[in-house]
Amino acid sequence: MKLLYVVIFMAVFSSCMKRKYADLVIHNAVIHVLDENNSTGEAMAVRDGKVLEVGPERQILNKYRWGKSIDAQKKHIYPGFTDAHTHLFSLAKQNLGVDLTQCRSIEDMFDSISNYENIKKRHFIIGRGWNQTTWPRDAMPTNDRLSELFPDIPVALYRIDGHALLVNDALLEQIKDRSPIMRASFDTGLFIDDAMAIPEAVMRDYDGAEYRAQLLEIQQQLLHFGITSVHEAGINAQQFNMLKALDHSKRLQVDIYAMLMANEENFALASRMKHYSSDHLSVRSFKLLLDGALGSRGALLKQPYLDEPQHRGLLLASPQELTKWVERSLYLDYQLNVHAIGDSANKYALLAFKKAFITKPDHRWRIEHAQTVDPQDLHWFKDYAVFPSVQPTHATSDYAWALNRLGSKRLLTAYTYQSLLEQFGMIAFGTDFPVESMNPFLTLRSAVLRVTPKGMPQGGFQRSESVNLDNALKAMTVWPQFASFSESKKGSLTEGMEATFFIAEKAFNEANIPEDNWSRMTFIRGRKVYDSEE
Repeated sequence: MKLLYVVIFMAVFSSCMKRKYADLVIHNAVIHVLDENNSTGEAMAVRDGKVLEVGPERQILNKYRWGKSIDAQKKHIYPGFTDAHTHLFSLAKQNLGVDLTQCRSIEDMFDSISNYENIKKRHFIIGRGWNQTTWPRDAMPTNDRLSELFPDIPVALYRIDGHALLVNDALLEQIKDRSPIMRASFDTGLFIDDAMAIPEAVMRDYDGAEYRAQLLEIQQQLLHFGITSVHEAGINAQQFNMLKALDHSKRLQVDIYAMLMANEENFALASRMKHYSSDHLSVRSFKLLLDGALGSRGALLKQPYLDEPQHRGLLLASPQELTKWVERSLYLDYQLNVHAIGDSANKYALLAFKKAFITKPDHRWRIEHAQTVDPQDLHWFKDYAVFPSVQPTHATSDYAWALNRLGSKRLLTAYTYQSLLEQFGMIAFGTDFPVESMNPFLTLRSAVLRVTPKGMPQGGFQRSESVNLDNALKAMTVWPQFASFSESKKGSLTEGMEATFFIAEKAFNEANIPEDNWSRMTFIRGRKVYDSEE
């Protein structure tokens, strides 16, 4: 009998010794690998922050021993989402100031500012989020009433897209040099796009400690939604240093691919540091604003605006300036990400990349927004390997008033995400927060169903341009990693990739994508960084 026990013990011991070790095993799950075959598995083994294997439950549990295991209770697991176009510092500033996104009239805006001033007692007021297209009358505001209500405190209010700035007389009085060319802006207090630099030069700002606290709060919100990576669309040297300090202090958990704004200071910075890469922060791209936004009529169009026939928008960088930044990007081996919304701006960008394509075909140039593209120009995305980076929620936020700007015929050339995908073969989805909500499930609804949270418009907006769910998920996981040179490390849950993923609280499918969804647990490189129940 003793001999039998010894034999059994040795057999069990030998079996355990042969099993591979995993730091973490997650089982009883539906794991979406997001590989070429859209494979799924029931269990996953993780070691040293990387995926060892995804497969059937019995296979994984028999093959591995582990330090920790998690029963996922049949919930769905996805690679961590990437938001491919964000504005962390703009959201931080909005949180510190007056949030005007819910104001449905100019009177609502003034009430929000008054309430903020009564509570905060600041010596200056910065607000963001007003959107005249949601007011009873779609007309850009002037500062008459604002100056009456706040005669002594400088007030600066950004439009929701950040491309227009309304300031009161108390702030205008601080500006000493007034160009006669800008007389209209000084008369109304309304500055558009490049002109915003005039009042911004005298505006006060929040201190670094306030920004850092907000950035960490925003990080928690991202992790709550399963967002583990963002592409920060335009920072200055000071903001880069702030992110770098957060990373060095080990407080940064989300991966940030940051774009330096295309200016002389940042070119000097990039020339000194070349490609920058640390634990959670990387920099190897410039962001260039080529035109403005459609809502403020700053997007550069080939033909005039339907609701302003004498106006075609604004060209914020000359063709010579664009060419200069293409050449500088080639010289430094930096990506150039061009903000282009109007069809004319997109043509300028695509033709500039045409010249560069001959020099280096796989430079991964990007156009941010690509919101309105002339069908005859569309093929250049494919011809010159230009990566489209778009924000699906813009389509469902804009469709009602975009008709007034473009007319029914040109509207068919706008928000054409499936057409862009067919040209390039990949596409990256972002939110442009705080212009839109960071909620990635709203992005999925807008891309796949083409409807708002309230299900409007019925049947979806231009459904022929909807992207199927499999591709929409890749546009938020795998493809943004290619767009940021990280495709060999993360984006899918294939063997050897970073074990960065989240457990979705609610299941969703092609026909039903609930917007009130979130991550039960979020992991970055095998380490749990968020738990909704803790």
